[in-house]
This record gives sequence, C-alpha cells and structure tokens, in this order.
Amino acid sequence: MAYEDLRDWIAALERVGELRRITTEVDPILEITEITDRVSKGGRASSPGGSALLFENIKGHPGHQVLINQFGSARRMNLALEVDSLDEIAGRIRHFMDVKSPQGFLDKVKMLPILAEMGKFFPKTVSTGACKEVIRKDNFSLDWFPILQCWPKDAGRFITLPCVITRDPKTGKRNVGCYRLQVYDERTTALHWQRQKIGAEHYREALRRAAAQSAWGQPPSAVQAGEARPPEAARASVDIMARSSGGAVLAEGQRPAGKMEVAVAIGTDPAVTFSSIVPAPPDVEEYLIAGFLRQKPVELVKCETVDLEVPATSEIVLEGHVHLDELRTEGPFGDHTGFYSLEDLYPVFHLSCITHRKNPVYATTIVGKPPMEDAWMGKAVERIFLPLMKLTIPELVDINLPVEGIFHNLMIVSIKKSYPGQARKVMNAIWSLGQAMFTKCIIVVDEDVNVQDIADVTLKVLNHIDPERDIQFTLGPIDSLDHASRLPNYGSKMGVDATRKWASEGFTRPWPDEILMDAKTKALVDSKWKKLAKELGLE
Repeated sequence: MAYEDLRDWIAALERVGELRRITTEVDPILEITEITDRVSKGGRASSPGGSALLFENIKGHPGHQVLINQFGSARRMNLALEVDSLDEIAGRIRHFMDVKSPQGFLDKVKMLPILAEMGKFFPKTVSTGACKEVIRKDNFSLDWFPILQCWPKDAGRFITLPCVITRDPKTGKRNVGCYRLQVYDERTTALHWQRQKIGAEHYREALRRAAAQSAWGQPPSAVQAGEARPPEAARASVDIMARSSGGAVLAEGQRPAGKMEVAVAIGTDPAVTFSSIVPAPPDVEEYLIAGFLRQKPVELVKCETVDLEVPATSEIVLEGHVHLDELRTEGPFGDHTGFYSLEDLYPVFHLSCITHRKNPVYATTIVGKPPMEDAWMGKAVERIFLPLMKLTIPELVDINLPVEGIFHNLMIVSIKKSYPGQARKVMNAIWSLGQAMFTKCIIVVDEDVNVQDIADVTLKVLNHIDPERDIQFTLGPIDSLDHASRLPNYGSKMGVDATRKWASEGFTRPWPDEILMDAKTKALVDSKWKKLAKELGLE
C-alpha cells in the first residue's frame, strides 16, 4: 500500500532498521550537514549511504524534528517507491508503452483493465487535509522552522527539498519542481529555478503575456482559439525575452509588471518528493507521475491565498507569488558539483500564507561532493527513465550516469549499432532530450560493453578511439551550475564515438580480437576452483 504521508514513510523506515533517531542537540547551522555528510559517505560496506536520520533536538527550535538522508541508499530508494528493484517500475512503463491502438471490439474490451488501471493514477482534489491543521495568514515566519545553512560560504539558510508548484499561464497545467529557496527574511526567499526548468518557463510565459498585454491593451485570453495575436503583441513578447535574456536579468527601460502565483510543499510522501526531481515532459504533471509510482492517486487540497493545489498531507505549505519585475541576488550555495554555485539573479518569492501540520517534520537534504543522498535519487531516475529514452532513441541498450560525473557532466551509452555514423546521431539525440541537453560529455560504446562496469568502459574506450577522428564538439545550453563554461548557461559539449569503426566509416585496418579464455578451459578450472581457491588462500 502507498505511504499515506511523510510520517507513514518514517515509520516504515524505522520498522526495517533504516532510520536513526538522534537525541543529541544539534545546530541547523552547518552542524547537521557535517553529521549527515559523514553518515552518507561513511556507511558500512554492506550498507552504503548510511541511515536515514531524524534529528529530534534542534538548537533554537525546541519540539521540532528534521528528517534527512531519507533517499540515501539503493535500498531506501526501492522502499520509497515500494519495489524490490527499480527495474519493476521501468517494466511498468514499458507495459504502458506497448499498448497498441485497438483494431476492433475485442481489442477494445481487452484494453479496459489497462484503462481502469491508468485511471487510478490521476490526482484528486479533496476538501481538506492534514496540511491545514494550522493556517496562518497574518502572524507567520520562516524563522519558526529549522532551515539549514549547509556549508560555510553559503549565502544563508536554504530550503533544499521543496516541491515548488506553479501553473502554466497558457495551458493551466501544473508543474512540481525541486528548486532551492534561499531565505532572505521571515517572509521572502529567492526562487532558484534554473533557466531551463519548467517553473522558469512558466515565469517566462507570464512575462511574455504581460508584455503582450501591455503592447496590445488586452489580455492574451481575449484571443479566440486558433486566432493569431496581432504583430505588436508578438513583437513585444520577443522583445522582452531578448532584453531580459529570457527573464535572467531586469530589462532596461520599460518592463511589464504583474505577479505569478507559487506554492511550496515541504515534507510530502516519498513518491511526490521524488517526482519533483524527475525530468518529466512538460505536458505530464508530476502529480500523475507520483500516482503512477505509488499506484494510488495523490490527494490535493486548494491553497488558502493562491489558485494552486498542494498535496493534502504535506507537513508544511508556503503560499505566495513572485513579481515579474523583481530579481534579487541568490547564492553562493554549496552545490552537488562539489563546488559553490556562484551568485546570480533570481525571482523573489513573497509569502502570503503558511499552513502546516501540528508539530511538523521538516524534511531536507544536503548536496556537495558525491556520493550523497542525491546520488541515489539520480541513479533511480537513470533506471526508471531508460524506457522513455528508448522511445526516441530505440538503439539504446543501456546508460550510466556515474555519480562522480554529477549526472550532467558524463553519460556513458551503449547502442546496437546498425549503420555508419550512428554513434554521432545518438549523441545529438541525447542533447535534444529535455534535461539531457546539459550533458557535457557523452561516450558511446557498442552493446557488448557493460556501461555499468567503469573498468571495462575505460579499457574499451581508450583502446577504441582515435581522438582526432572520434571526438566531436558542439555548442549549446549548459547547466547553470557549470562554473567552467565560457558563459553562464551556454558552452561546449563533447561526444566520444568509442564504437568499433566500420569500413563504411573509412576504417580499413583489421580489428583485433579481444583476449578471452576458451569455454572448455574455463569449465575445467571451474571444476577445480574450490580446491584451488583454498590452496591459493583465496577463501
């Protein structure tokens, strides 16, 4: 059965010995980070990632609890998504992708169970929920909560595991993203949605529409379906994007005003939290993904002061808005790259209301030099979304995003090669896929290379490439956290074709055989190995 809420999940972790309660007094300023970092990196060999931690004695916040490292191991990721292996979820995705259009009445009847199963994934709105146990529209403060300062040179305290909910001004569809919030004071934060994230696109669309309305004199909603906006409105939308660099800076001269509503849920059930980090297509709501993962709909409640819905069992909900003509410096922040992300301009989130459960549990995470909790979450995304990548790139066999490559720096791909130049086609296809566009280095190998075995990859890649011939460079969008790119958010990427080269690719030399023992000799030694191992001292 799906976890009802964060507390149900905490109880499950404790039942299986995956949670440690910490009663020693700890400071949310730096100290919790240092403790958690030691635990996540110093787990026993039999249990890498350490335990989930529930701090129960927080300096300056009597009665509060902080949950951290909840996803910080392979076992806990499986527990969070209620599977024995993440491949089970990939299999469920493949099952739905294999559904074919019905050809007749019998086919339609056969589809009924699948349609019924899909129906239970959609979120449903309920009248109220536990997140409404305490409602504060006037007297409220972010200082009530044990929000962490993670690293010494951080610009302040940061909310690091929020589900940030926005609505597409054009379609009305919701998005749930995990975007950090730097606390400025008791009622305002920064909203760090990276430029290419869906929340940032909602902000840009609101900016475009405000500019068009200012130029045209009436709201975009006045346009009839299928009717084009007048040229002056379209020009104003293009102009504000160019003058503001896509909402990254405040445009010189006249700029449109307005607000965009935002809600932030903290401490949701694990499927919702995980769904906020997945690279979902823009038209697929994360609440639907969470329902698919938990095999049960997410219950939502209306916010008090904004027109958005949040998970009904959230521990804490922040409501408010950002102004379209206001940006403020955010950062630095110790990031998952292992370095501090630098200062930059981001929208300011103004709170209008806080609702929360009685005695709320503050769920958080820390990022820094890998491996940390986010490494396990990233590997889960890798496994679960491989079937979806294969929809666009059917020759894919497997992928590996090494933890040390912090996901966007290196992707190793194996393919079933069928024609010359296919490795380069695959590189460009990956660079066109959502968040995969940020991948700085892509290595493509043949299907007989195990991409999960870094030793095998290193041996094969370095033997198989002629650097001048097999490495290509391209320019495009770069992750906002990349401090080495020539410009913020824009730089170069590298692809390495480490597949075996064919004559039709201009390779005319003979290709040597790999050194492998014959099967007969291997079987002979296998039959003697127990005795040999004892004599060799290998037992």
